[in-house]
This record gives sequence, structure tokens and C-alpha cells, in this order.
Amino acid sequence: MCSGRVDLEFLLKAFLNGQDGVFVGGCKLDECNYITHGNYDALSNVHLCKKIMQHIGLDPERLRIEFMSGADGALLADYTDDFSRNVKALGPIGKAEGLSGEELKTKLEAARKLVPYIKLVERERLRVPVKSKAEYEKFFASDATNRLIEELITDKLSISEILQLLSKKPLSTGDISSVLDLNPSAVARHIGVSTRQGLIQYDENGKCYALA
Repeated sequence: MCSGRVDLEFLLKAFLNGQDGVFVGGCKLDECNYITHGNYDALSNVHLCKKIMQHIGLDPERLRIEFMSGADGALLADYTDDFSRNVKALGPIGKAEGLSGEELKTKLEAARKLVPYIKLVERERLRVPVKSKAEYEKFFASDATNRLIEELITDKLSISEILQLLSKKPLSTGDISSVLDLNPSAVARHIGVSTRQGLIQYDENGKCYALA
């Protein structure tokens, strides 16, 4: 299977299913058997997923991508052995980062539901113009790209997390801020946007917010 088939949602689902780490193996860059060069798509998805993981409080080192040929069995073994040791050292997912099982599930579900939007953003605004590993590393490490991700994805992800929380029960701004570890002013801003969009409403009796 082409590594380009490794969708962003697949990566998030693996963590949702309790995997402590995810390793993606692809054929060597610039040696793709298909004209699509899907391994670069896989590389882009891994970079985006790492950004999402950072936002929701997961160690991005739990995700790795490496490239090799079909004859590189020994290299694959070296890569996976090293990755397994590193993931074991990190500890159980969520728990090692100070997240409860419920908090971890809420954050990952919120990110998963945002995947269609993230794909659209990636296609229109986050495509790397030159296909090379160095250019991809440079692009996703740049301040300009980080600002763009913050502008286009991070706020949407925070709103998705808030909606995911409110789907379980009404909460106050303080409760949401505490659970998501977000600044109260940021929570208020996200709630204001969601309220204007008709997604959230204020419950006068309970003095809290709920899904509309």
C-alpha cells in the first residue's frame, strides 16, 4: 500500500485506540512507483499530525515517519526497534502527559472531527512548493507556517474541543478552561464565535453553556 494512503484520520484513530506510538514507513522519497509521489503526502500528514499533537498536549515524538526501499529489511528493523524503545521511554499515552483517559479521548475526538477541514486547509494553504525532505522540514518548522497553522487550524481545534466537551454536559467558562488548560479569555472568545454561529447557547438557569 502506498504510504500516501495513510490518512491524517488514520493516525489520530490509532492514538484514539490506545496506541502509545505510531510508525509510518514509506518508500524512499523521489523513488515513488507512482506519479503521485504519495510518500510526500504521508510526510505532510505526519508534520500536521505532530502540530495537532503539540496543541492537544501529546508528545509529538510518539509519531515517526521513515523512508526505505523494499530491500531495506534490516534498516526497517533498526528504525522500528529504536522507535519502540523511545515510545516505551515516553510511557503510556495520555497518562505520561498528565491527561486522564477521558481528557485524551475528548481531545483526539475533537481533532478527528476536524480532519475534513484540515485537509481542505492543507490543500489550499499548506502545500510545500518543492518536493524534497529538506524543504518539507523547513516549511513546517518556519515561523510563517506556524502562524498560518495557528490562524487556520489551532482556533478551530480549540472550538472543536469545546463542542466535544459540551456534547457530554453543560459547563461554565471556568470548567472548560480548566479541563482544556486554555486561558479563560481564549475560551470566552471561542464561545463567542460559536454562539454567533448558533452552535452554543447560554443556559441562564444553570449559569453555564450548552450545545444549541
